[in-house]
Amino acid sequence: MTEKLLELLKDKKYKELKAELQEFNSVDLADFMDELPMDETLIIFRMMPKDVAVEVFSYISVERQKEIINSITDKEIKHIIDELFFDDMIDLLEEMPANVVKKILKNAKEEERILINHFLNYPDNSAGSIMTIEYVDLKKNMTVRQAIDHIKKIELDKETIYNCYITNPNRRLEGIISLRRLVTSNDDQLIEDIMNTDVIFASTHDDQEEVANLFKKYDLIALPVVDKENRLTGIITIDDIVDVIEDENTEDFEKMAGLQPSETEYLDTNIFSLAKHRIVWLLVLMISATFTGRIIQSYENILQSVVILAAFIPMLMDTGGNAGAQSSTLIIRGLALGEIKTKDFLRVIFKEFSISVLVGLSLATVNFIRILVFENVDIMIAFTVNLTLLVTVVTAKLVGGALPIVAIKFKVDPAIMASPLITTIVDAISLVVYFYLASLLLGL
Repeated sequence: MTEKLLELLKDKKYKELKAELQEFNSVDLADFMDELPMDETLIIFRMMPKDVAVEVFSYISVERQKEIINSITDKEIKHIIDELFFDDMIDLLEEMPANVVKKILKNAKEEERILINHFLNYPDNSAGSIMTIEYVDLKKNMTVRQAIDHIKKIELDKETIYNCYITNPNRRLEGIISLRRLVTSNDDQLIEDIMNTDVIFASTHDDQEEVANLFKKYDLIALPVVDKENRLTGIITIDDIVDVIEDENTEDFEKMAGLQPSETEYLDTNIFSLAKHRIVWLLVLMISATFTGRIIQSYENILQSVVILAAFIPMLMDTGGNAGAQSSTLIIRGLALGEIKTKDFLRVIFKEFSISVLVGLSLATVNFIRILVFENVDIMIAFTVNLTLLVTVVTAKLVGGALPIVAIKFKVDPAIMASPLITTIVDAISLVVYFYLASLLLGL
């Protein structure tokens, strides 16, 4: 389909192109425009109906939004600002450089400028920074008929009307009612009699990850946000929470891989920034790995006596690191989903210990037979290696299960306690155990 648009654009058949654009949805058009040169993007942008252009603009990449803002007239900017949903406008401003923000604010209405500055002052990643003021509020003394008439009047200006919020004259949140409940109730019923007063809400300074957990726990499509005096300030909608969950998951994966989180896309980030994000943890892990080197040096006499012991070191270290990574990944995921709490520490340790014994015995048994059959080594060496393997797996799984919970206890992101760090710790422990058992069992 996009090939046809490109052909019409190339042949300058603008009338046919304009008609063809109406067959596309906004997301696909945004993807299409992101791939075009800037001059062609502007042609497409100005060819679309104004309301469609605004919706497409909200889906375009940040870099392309910046280029469009710098290329269009103040009148066109004013239309975008007037028509964008408030939370989309806040997202736009947070990503833009100061000169672009200044240009946008210059074209905003006075009351909008005050609200924008208020929203931009909320802490990053807080509920206040991702909420919107596009919601429907009702009064409890309204009848159902009056409430529906009110919704009909203001519906076009609001992002979602699936839930309506009941506030008192001081804007304090008193209840919530779904559109479904409204349309199925008698016209003369009072809102006060049918509203739900048990409202799930967030505070403006709550962390966005906590808000995402509320959405998942209660299957919400929107969540009211109140200030410290319980006044309704805005709502957070499901589309914004999907973005939050994606960002938080990406951040956790980066931390688990030993990377500093980055907010820009991979292909849009220059190599120096990518290198800077990676080098810190690599330096830490490289320096920490010197401890394992020191351990090997301190047992050099044992290795010289039984050289074959050195051949099994990579296998022991790799198995330990993999076992620890398995446990830490599951525990971190459980903590993120709220399935595991810090109070479950002992239960997690007992469960990981039980699992590690089963896994360790299985691996050690198979490896013991493998070494005897294929490596042709002394039975005591095989026993030493596999007893170490059992201890290593048990240690790795206990460390991998415990560290993320300890991190939560000390208010540290558990993703930091992931595979690179756990591998370093387990490597050191497994080497000490290995050489100690070798000296004990082999009489070295």
